[in-house]
Order: sequence, then structure tokens, then C-alpha cells
Amino acid sequence: MTASRTRTVPALDEAVTTCRACPRLVAWREEVGHSKRKAYQDWTYWARPVSGFGPSDAALAVVGLAPAAHGGNRTGRIFTGDPSGDVLYPALHAVGLASQPTATRRDDGMALRGVRITVPVHCAPPANRPTTGERDTCRPWLARELELLRPTLRAIVVLGGFAWQALLPVLHDAGWQLPRPRPAFGHGAHALLSDTGNRQVHLLGCYHPSQRNTFTGRLTPAMLREVLRRGAAVAGLPGGTDGGDVTGR
Repeated sequence: MTASRTRTVPALDEAVTTCRACPRLVAWREEVGHSKRKAYQDWTYWARPVSGFGPSDAALAVVGLAPAAHGGNRTGRIFTGDPSGDVLYPALHAVGLASQPTATRRDDGMALRGVRITVPVHCAPPANRPTTGERDTCRPWLARELELLRPTLRAIVVLGGFAWQALLPVLHDAGWQLPRPRPAFGHGAHALLSDTGNRQVHLLGCYHPSQRNTFTGRLTPAMLREVLRRGAAVAGLPGGTDGGDVTGR
């Protein structure tokens, strides 16, 4: 089943896991699942595309990059079992958007509240670097997911420049009016988009919680929590705040 033929978020989540459109990504995700990392030799890797995670009526979306080879590609859930998730989920929990601070496997009891996490590329890429062609091939899945979320979606937190650049064309094609010039990515960037029906969505930028960013201090847990709080606030979710400096300067 293709993305455009799905009618619900659960149906989309199921359909995307069967995709084999990008030969390089298919080969890589399956090879990683076969060879495994030494620490995970007793795991049966998911080794398929990883769907979004969270409720179908989310008011806030968090958009990342792609599954990690030994994270989502192993566990079958985005940002689960990898260092980036070890930063993201505690931050979501701290602002009341996740039921627990740790995410280790698909059946660990994690539940998200009013927020859905997704990615522009659903397969783990070599060196965490999908090509632009792979990004564009995967685009219909993101476009359909956001279309299905549209009735309730009020804000999007975008983790990193790759996700920002992947998302803007999707929003434009869906009828959202982008400011001119198009908003540039930056930590703390904030743009308000409208459509022809006067529906609005807030777009917020945040550095990706990658090991490079967190180890160097470019992104701290406090900086991430503050952007998530701002996203929750403009989305109308409990626990958000309209104040505070999100630049992390």
C-alpha cells in the first residue's frame, strides 16, 4: 500500500514498514540487522522502516532525521534504544509529554501525550546520512502523516537542519503559506504558517539531540526542554510556557 492510499495514522504506520523503495537503505538496514552490534547479539533486529510514534490526534509533532542503525532499526520504534533518544525522551517526560523518561524497547510502556514523533526518512541510513534522493523518495510518507494529523496539529518542533529542509517543501505543497524569504533553520527559530482556511501551525527549530551536539554542549537538556515547552504552549498542551529564552546563547 502506498502512503496516499492510507486513511488513518495506524494504517500509515503499518504500511510504511513494508516499504522497499530505496535499495541502498534496504541493504544497509538489513545488513546491520544481520551483523548486529556486539552488545545486542541477543536481539532480533527490527531491520525495517520505522514508523512515527504517538497519538493520531497529536497537537504537536516532533520531526527528527532517521532511525539509528542500532536504535530504532533495532527496537522498531523511533528514538528508542539510542543516545539521541536518551536525551529526547527524558526531555519530553520533564515537560509532561511522555509517560516515562526512558525508552528501551517497543513494549516498555512508553506513551506520548499530545505529541507525535516522526522522521523524513524512515530507514536507517549509513553514517546517519540519507541522500537527497532518499529523502525525496520517502517524502510521501511524511506528507501523508502530516495530512492525517492536520485537523489537530498546531505546532511542529524540528530537530536539525536536515529535517527543516525536508519539511518546508512538504508544508508548502500541502498549502501552508511560507514566509518570504523562507524561514532559515536555527535553534529557537520560530515561524507561524497559515493556510487558505486560516488554520495556523507554529514551526520551531531545535538542534538535533545527536551525540555530537550533546557532547559538545551545543545542545543541552535545558535547551531542549525549553523548545519543547514552547512547542507545547503554542500547541495548547498542558505544561507549556510562552516565556523563556530558547536560543541557548
